[in-house]
Amino acid sequence: MVTSMVSRLAGRAKGNSTYQVDPRISTRSLISAMVYRGLMMLRGVRGSRAWKSTAGPVFVGKHVSIRDGHLLSTGRGVVIEDFVTIEALSSDGVRLGNGVTIGRYASVKCTGVLGSLGVGLTMGDGSCLGQYCYLGAAGGVTIGKDVLVGQRVNFHAENHVFDNPDVPIRQQGVTREGIVVEDDCWIGSGAIILDGVTIGRGSVVAAGAVVNKDVPPYSIVGGVPAKVLRSRKGKAK
Repeated sequence: MVTSMVSRLAGRAKGNSTYQVDPRISTRSLISAMVYRGLMMLRGVRGSRAWKSTAGPVFVGKHVSIRDGHLLSTGRGVVIEDFVTIEALSSDGVRLGNGVTIGRYASVKCTGVLGSLGVGLTMGDGSCLGQYCYLGAAGGVTIGKDVLVGQRVNFHAENHVFDNPDVPIRQQGVTREGIVVEDDCWIGSGAIILDGVTIGRGSVVAAGAVVNKDVPPYSIVGGVPAKVLRSRKGKAK
C-alpha cells in the first residue's frame, strides 16, 4: 500500500505516470525517503520564488548555491541535490527541463569573468548529471532529452588562445563554439567534453574518454583522445 502510494506521488512529481517504486524497499525506508523529499520540496518552494520560472515542484537539497536565479528556469520535478552550485549569469541563462537531476557537488558556471558574458546551459527532459560534474557553459552547453551523465564529467565550452608566445595566454582571449549532446546519450564517469563538440543521438562515451571532435549518432567512443570503437547499429568502425 505504501509502495503504491509513493509510486503515485513520485510519478506525479516527475510527470511520469508509469513510474514505479521497487516493491523490495521497506516501508521504513520509503517513509524516510518521503520525509527527505518533503524537506527538499519545501526548500524548492522557498528558493524558486527568486527564479525566472518553474513549471512545477522542484526538490532542492542542503547547502545549494544559486547565483542570478532570475536567469534560472526549471520544469516539473527537477531535483537539485546537496552542495550544488549554479551560477546562471549568461545571455541565455540556465534552463532545466522536466525531471532533470543535478547530482551532489555538481557545479554549473556560465560566465567566467564579467568582461565576457557567457551563453548558458540547456538540459532537456529526463536528463541527469552525476555527482561532482563541472559544466563550464561560457560558450553554451546544450544537453538533449534522456541523457545520462556519470560522475565527475567535465564540459569545457571555451578555449584559450595561445598563438603568440610573446603575450601571456590570459591576455590573448578565448574562442567559443559550444557543446551539444543530443538525445539519449550516456556519458561515462570521468569523461571530458571539449569545446566545439557535438555528440550524436544515442551515443555512448566510455569512462575517462577525452572527446575533442564530433561523435556520429549511435556511436560508442573511448580513449584519449576519443575514437569511435563501434556503432550501436551493429556496423564495425
